[in-house]
Amino acid sequence: MVVHAHCDLPCGVYDPAQARIEAESVKAICEKYQQNEDPVFRARAIQIKEQRADLVKHHLWVLWTDYFKPPHFERYPHLHQLFNEATKLAGAAGAKQATDPAKAEELLDKIDEIAKVFWETKQA
Repeated sequence: MVVHAHCDLPCGVYDPAQARIEAESVKAICEKYQQNEDPVFRARAIQIKEQRADLVKHHLWVLWTDYFKPPHFERYPHLHQLFNEATKLAGAAGAKQATDPAKAEELLDKIDEIAKVFWETKQA
């Protein structure tokens, strides 16, 4: 039997802060990109921003698929939509396509909404 987790051992440790930290990095890179005209810097910034955006998606998917269970989705019927919107904002429809810090801020807002639900479920 093969078991997959966000780490090599299903540790049960989950926290939306991992996604938020990477999204903060995406936003900071967008801000630096806007302030710098050097094409080499900009190319490197885009490459790093896209790597960070992929990590945001990864951490969101881990929460979505590994942490949250059917009872959570029953209690919070908007949760699937929220994750869908957040991962799209981290992907081609958002952070990977844009260099606008406002788009990254939208992603941070979605992560904060997910975190609110996450911490409510942890207290239940």
